Order: sequence, then structure tokens, then C-alpha cells
Amino acid sequence: MINTVAWFEIATDDPQGAEKFYGELFGWSFTADEGSAKGGMDYRLVGYPGGDGPKGGVYATGGESPGHAVFSVLVADTGAACARAESLGGQVVFKLLDNPNGPDFAYVRDTSGNLFGLFTPPHLRGAQA
Repeated sequence: MINTVAWFEIATDDPQGAEKFYGELFGWSFTADEGSAKGGMDYRLVGYPGGDGPKGGVYATGGESPGHAVFSVLVADTGAACARAESLGGQVVFKLLDNPNGPDFAYVRDTSGNLFGLFTPPHLRGAQA
């Protein structure tokens, strides 16, 4: 559903360690995301025992960005949501729009400095909220 928490991401420079930790703790499994791999990104989708599909992923940063664990909100238009967040005092840290290899997404800091994500899957680009 639009404007709901729909994804989480764990970013780390040790994706194998994260897989081991979360796999053993929660029974999660991990598979490479082919779309991300086409764009040169190491992103692994999380699977759950008895789950209906991935609702999160592990991003291998390669040391290029700090580790983090964030929730992400599904929005109809990532660019518009970023602009609205900025108008409310938030800060867009990173955004990728018109992503040919997957969803549009952004990292945003709220007015307290907390990092969260926004994303729009390709099939929803241009949808109304």
C-alpha cells in the first residue's frame, strides 16, 4: 500500500556476516537480486520461513557508505516525496530516480536526524497517492 512501511534494508561492508547473523537468529535466507546485479550492486533479498516474498534486503556497501538498518516507505512518486520531506525540514541524503534496474529510491533524514528510505517500484511510477 502507498505510504506504508513496506521494506527494510541492512547495509554493511560484511554482507556474509550479516547473512550468518540474521540467518541464524531468525531463519532468514538470502538470494542475489538480479536487477541490482545488472547495475553493479551487490544486493541480497531476504526470504522468510513460510513467507510470501522478500520484504527486505542486505546491501553490500563495499565500504563506500556507512552501515545502517532502515525502514523504507512505499510512495507513489519518490521525487515528489523527497521534495515534500525537504519542505518539511527533512534532508535528502541520496536519491536515484528513473532507475533502469529497479525501483526509484532515496534516503532521507527526518527533522531529528533519523535516516529512512523512500521507494517507488517501476510498476507504480506515476501512480496517484
